[in-house]
Amino acid sequence: MELPSLDWQFFYGRLAWATVLATLVAALLPAAWRRSRRAVAGVLLGAGALMALPGQASPAYWLVLAFQWPSTVLLGCCLLKLSMASRGSPAVVALPARLAAAIAITGLVLYLDAFGLLSLGLYYWGFSPYAAPFLALVAAALCACAAVAGRARPHALVALGALALYSIVRLPTGNLWDALLDPLLWGWALVSLGSKAARWLASKARRAGPAAETEPHIA
Repeated sequence: MELPSLDWQFFYGRLAWATVLATLVAALLPAAWRRSRRAVAGVLLGAGALMALPGQASPAYWLVLAFQWPSTVLLGCCLLKLSMASRGSPAVVALPARLAAAIAITGLVLYLDAFGLLSLGLYYWGFSPYAAPFLALVAAALCACAAVAGRARPHALVALGALALYSIVRLPTGNLWDALLDPLLWGWALVSLGSKAARWLASKARRAGPAAETEPHIA
C-alpha cells in the first residue's frame, strides 16, 4: 500500500491539530462569541499560528508524539462543529447515536486487537492492498446511502470526504483505520453515547414519576 509523503503528513498534522484545538477553544467561548464568525475565525487562525511554530515550540510536535495525527473523520467533525458555531449550536455537540455506536464498537475491537486480546491483526488490514480498498468501498457505499436517506447527512458526508481523501492521497498515515478512527474520536463517541443514555434514563425517570404519583394508595 502506498504511503503519503512526509511533507503531506507534516502539513496535515499541523492543520488537523490546529482545527481540533480551535474546536475545543470555541466550545469554551461564551454563546455570543460562538455565534460570531469573526471570533471563530480568529480562534482558528490563532490555533493555526500556534501549531505552525517551528520544531519543539509547536504543540503539534508533542501531540504527534502522544497521539500521532487526528483521523480525517475527526478533522471533518471538528470543521463541521466550527461551521455550526456561527448558527448558535450548543457548546458540546454529541455525535449521532448510530455513528457514535459504530465508532465505539469499531474502536473497541481495534484496541482490543492492538493490545493482543483478540490477536486478529485487524490494524494491518488497513495497509492491505486488497482488504483496505474493499473496506473503504463498503464504508463509502454505506455513507452514501445514509446521506441520500437523510440520516445524519452532515456526518455521513464528512466520513465520505475522509474516505475520498484517503483514497487520493492516503492521508494521514496510509492506513485506512487511521483515516476513520483515533483515540480522541473514540472518546468523543463514548461520551456521546453516555450523554444520550443519561438523557434517556432521566426522561424515563421523569415519566415514571407522575405515573407513580397517580397510582391509588392502598392503606
